[in-house]
Amino acid sequence: MTFNYDVIVVGAGHAGCEAAAAAANMGSKTLLITMDMNKIAQMSCNPAVGGIAKGQIVREIDALGGYMGIVTDRTAIQFRMLNQSKGPAMWSPRSQSDRARFIEWWRGILENLPNLYIWQDTVRELLLDGNTVCGVKTDMGVEFHAKSVVLTNGTFLNGLMHIGRHKLPGGRMAEPASYQLTESIARHGITYGRMKTGTPVRIDARSVHFDRMETQDGECDFHKFSFMNTSVRHLKQLQCWTCYTNEEVHRILREGLPDSPLFNGQIQSIGPRYCPSIETKIVTFPDKSQHQLFLEPEGETTQELYLNGF
Repeated sequence: MTFNYDVIVVGAGHAGCEAAAAAANMGSKTLLITMDMNKIAQMSCNPAVGGIAKGQIVREIDALGGYMGIVTDRTAIQFRMLNQSKGPAMWSPRSQSDRARFIEWWRGILENLPNLYIWQDTVRELLLDGNTVCGVKTDMGVEFHAKSVVLTNGTFLNGLMHIGRHKLPGGRMAEPASYQLTESIARHGITYGRMKTGTPVRIDARSVHFDRMETQDGECDFHKFSFMNTSVRHLKQLQCWTCYTNEEVHRILREGLPDSPLFNGQIQSIGPRYCPSIETKIVTFPDKSQHQLFLEPEGETTQELYLNGF
């Protein structure tokens, strides 16, 4: 059995959610295919939106009718306007969001948009009519046809995770990778490669000596992301904390470099320039005696903290 749509979007991360919503709002019969409907718009790494350069992009998405700014304002647990010591053109909005609430709000929006349908499955193959993509086939053997297909697969295509010397297949921790779609793309002459991203371990707040850290409060003024929302903070606003590495930490890290997949040859690809690993900082800046770290909450009620910078 086949099903027909105007637009198929594969992958329900941030990009996929916005793409599917945009297509549906423009009147196209749209299908969003995701491996897990409970992980729609999952904030894979730090549950934060915005920051330098990225914050401006979120506001552009908002101006174009997207939803990321609205969802972020609704689920924010700390909002800060960065770079206010510089001119207004350099100001950058950044928000910590409640990870679970972010998913909940995005799913609620998508499930109630006219013209938008969601299918939980894994896409394994592109379907072509001559040289034109005309649909996709899933692991469950279902074929969906469409006038256009948008791929927003993120880290899942043949995903491989490195934890020290250990390697695990997966698109995200505790989630399976997506196989065969990469090979399907390659069969049609499209070159593919692998890039890396990284994320720190999470910290149990009950194990932290907060009295040894500096607090970093958010701002409760009128600033927000969306021009369509109110300035009300809907959730409890929480603190972040800052601390620093020291020479002892650097010594341990240098001794552990043979176990780092970035330095022992396991990983050959490159990562984003704005998010270097702590090992890269130690090697690149050997003269620095400390590097700043940020402890950031993952949600309004959880004890889980994100160790930004490590």
